[in-house]
Amino acid sequence: MNLNLVDQLRALDPRDPGRWPLAIRAFFVALIFAVCGGVAWYLLVWNEDRPVLQRAEADELDLRSQFENKQQRGANLEAYKAQLGEMERSFGAMLRQLPGKTEVPNLLVDISQTGLSAGLQEKLFQPGSEKSNGFYAELPIKIRLVGTYHQFGAFVSGIAALPRIVTLHDIQIMPAGDKSTGYDNLVMDVTAKTYRYIEDEGGGRAAPKKKAGGAT
Repeated sequence: MNLNLVDQLRALDPRDPGRWPLAIRAFFVALIFAVCGGVAWYLLVWNEDRPVLQRAEADELDLRSQFENKQQRGANLEAYKAQLGEMERSFGAMLRQLPGKTEVPNLLVDISQTGLSAGLQEKLFQPGSEKSNGFYAELPIKIRLVGTYHQFGAFVSGIAALPRIVTLHDIQIMPAGDKSTGYDNLVMDVTAKTYRYIEDEGGGRAAPKKKAGGAT
């Protein structure tokens, strides 16, 4: 039977399909419909829906990435809370080192006394104008001291040991060369800066103290 089918296919005249056997004509008609249907589905359905599918796949990847990030943050939430608490404590400790307005005069006396305690001669002690920097104000003090290197070192160590924040800037050291100060002495010009908490701009000192667990 297979040989007869092959012989029949070979005997078909492509220029006269009307004379083909009914079964063969039905097969080719079905094949043509299947091909046309496949092409139509590709052009009308797949081509139009493919961008939607691609967008959906991209959205899925994005949502998956967001989910993984949030899951990771959730897993590290306790560590973040602990880190935030440590930052608040550190901030509170630093904030307590900023004197209030009423404490600044005493701090200026402490700076001056630090130089005198180191054995230095104080030739100039001139506080400048405050400069506001948000929640704190910067107060520069021009100082001129006469003494030896060791005495300067003691002065710097004493400033660092003060309970309030004081920084030293623009340090210049030169020979004294003067009978009144001693030829072996040196002159140091320095700008000391201290920082005052601005109570009326930061919502008061009470809130930061409460956060930090109390202040002096």
